[in-house]
Amino acid sequence: MKNKKPAKILIVVESIDVENSSGSKANVALIRNLHNVGYELKVYHYSRKEIQIGDIECINIKERRRNLTFLISRIERYTRKYLGLNSNKYIENQFGFSFTLFNDRNSIISELRRDNFNADLVLSLSQGGSFRPHHALLKMPEFHEKWIAYIHDPYPMHIFPPPYTYSEPGWEQKIKFVNKVFNTAKYIAFPSKLLLEWMHDHYNFDMEKAVVIPHQLNKSTNKPIDYPSFFQPSNFNLIHAGNLLWGRDPKGLIQGFQKFLKIYPEAKTHARLIFIGGKNHYSDYLKKVSSITKEIEISQDYMAFDQVNTLQKQAFVNIILEAKAEVSPFLPGKFPHCIHANRPILLLGPSKSECRRLLGDDYFYWSEIDDIEKVFLTIESLYIKWKKNDLCELNRTDLDYYLSKNHLSEILDSIREKP
Repeated sequence: MKNKKPAKILIVVESIDVENSSGSKANVALIRNLHNVGYELKVYHYSRKEIQIGDIECINIKERRRNLTFLISRIERYTRKYLGLNSNKYIENQFGFSFTLFNDRNSIISELRRDNFNADLVLSLSQGGSFRPHHALLKMPEFHEKWIAYIHDPYPMHIFPPPYTYSEPGWEQKIKFVNKVFNTAKYIAFPSKLLLEWMHDHYNFDMEKAVVIPHQLNKSTNKPIDYPSFFQPSNFNLIHAGNLLWGRDPKGLIQGFQKFLKIYPEAKTHARLIFIGGKNHYSDYLKKVSSITKEIEISQDYMAFDQVNTLQKQAFVNIILEAKAEVSPFLPGKFPHCIHANRPILLLGPSKSECRRLLGDDYFYWSEIDDIEKVFLTIESLYIKWKKNDLCELNRTDLDYYLSKNHLSEILDSIREKP
């Protein structure tokens, strides 16, 4: 492929349902920008429903049901559901993965073996802790010399940075699986430089294979929406969009906001701290605190991605909240959405994180998540700008480019030039 731009990319992806998870949103953004760059794409996905992305050919992989693996997976599922017998821990300790995953992997292989796309590159996209596409391609040597294995997060949970310390069943076999992927794939891609370094520390793969492909920014126009009752565009709105997984503790943010309201009581008429997302680890706490502090709003119903995206663009401040840790190698899927919104980002997280690396060590609107005084002072400075009618745009053309299709094209050119 040297000196010849690959024209055709076969993509094998867990899900392209943008309402499913942040991982799906990131996958779809990458697929769209690959298409916008000019590559001819064919997408195989395991979303379990028919979905199309513009005029890109997307094939929904059907689950194979007439085989022993499927039968065993269903027996395990029914005994767990109806008899309360959970054999999954034993199965994963023995085999590393569930029989459901093995059947899903075989379903993907069966579909890919019928393909005649004749791709120049094959890209597998994971989602959270699920790597079905990687499992399938590992069993297909015909693709190995053109395989880009994309890894979104550390895997398995056993090697997550603190505070996410959890050794799941079969973690030893899962580590062996990742090693096989790294040794087999032609290229290994990560959305984050710190994640690449974190994984290399644990797996010591060939760095010549490694490349950073950040989550992508897709330019879009605001779609007309009906604003939810809690949102007035003219207010001083601070929005956190996305699930608050365990570790992303909002208490420091909330207490800093409450101190702000105490110092500036007049702000109670127009300042709103808004949490958008599904039920999460902190839902009960948020519900309790919002009943006391009326200026804290929580979305009660599911909100579609386009609606959330529009609200982020209309907010005065968008919030990225990470765990209390020494390092956060993750690039959140919503990072490009916040950059595209062109509003200040209130970044709450460790001093060493991919978000802070990209925004810069001198980025002003940053704090550790439990530094209540710094959170208050940051909100105060933003509020003073709001009162002066200062739109306070982010204006980070460097990050616009870093997350753009043009940079993506350069990355793929560099892959092409690798031996």
